[in-house]
Amino acid sequence: MKRICCALLLSLPLTALAYPIEVEKSLNGTEIDVQTQDIGDSMGAVLLQNYGKQDVACTAVFQNGPETPKVRKTVLAAGKTSNLTASFGRAIIKLRIKLTCKPA
Repeated sequence: MKRICCALLLSLPLTALAYPIEVEKSLNGTEIDVQTQDIGDSMGAVLLQNYGKQDVACTAVFQNGPETPKVRKTVLAAGKTSNLTASFGRAIIKLRIKLTCKPA
């Protein structure tokens, strides 16, 4: 019984909690799918997939508390995907992403 309890206590640090991610989307009629990803303590990412028949220009603004917002831009061709990432100087507690897409 002691071994089971010891094994349980040792496995607790292995369970990592992800930080919350809020996405504010302004897609302007484009057919974009958005999936968020947390890549460690100080990095965040957004995976964009263009399901439409036209190219789309997207801008993502990543904001982590009082740090300077990080702006990432991409032009997605029809049927393609793109991964936008941002790295911050301190650990992310809550990541806010403002995504704006419009036809290119």
